[in-house]
Amino acid sequence: MNQKTTIPPLLEVNNIEVVYNDIIQVLRGVSLNVPNGSIVSLLGTNGAGKTTTLRAISGLLKPENGYIKDGFVKFEGKDITNVLGTQVVKLGAVMVPEGRRVFKHLTVDENIRAGSITRKDGAQNIRKDQELMYDHFPRLSRVTNRLAGYCSGGEQQMIAIARALMASPKMLMLDEPSLGLA
Repeated sequence: MNQKTTIPPLLEVNNIEVVYNDIIQVLRGVSLNVPNGSIVSLLGTNGAGKTTTLRAISGLLKPENGYIKDGFVKFEGKDITNVLGTQVVKLGAVMVPEGRRVFKHLTVDENIRAGSITRKDGAQNIRKDQELMYDHFPRLSRVTNRLAGYCSGGEQQMIAIARALMASPKMLMLDEPSLGLA
């Protein structure tokens, strides 16, 4: 007997509705699936809800006084609807927000290492991945001791992505990764 097994998606967003301040509905009926090992893009005009969708998935609505009112978000089959961002990162879903948000008063190296704070796989693995980030972004290896606030926009974007990758994510979400770059 040949049974067809269905592999659940890495991410399942089902008919979510997002509300801010218990009044303002900003998303309604958004659904998407992200199969394991795939790349998915959200496209739309300004104000269409791309950033809000990513915030809903990554648990970053609460700081903005928002929440998922209806529907659900599942990551690897676990319900993460309205779960806080720190817990979502620990599960393996990491977001790089728009606007190159680096810790301006930390060095490039300290910014990158900050991404590993939730990891539990040992200092040796973290150091290995840190070196890998400098392989991925060779420009950063020349400015490791520079304060991130003095780096160019492109360097800051590289720092933000490297920091997110240091969390060793199963899923990486990039919000406007090329915004403001030459």
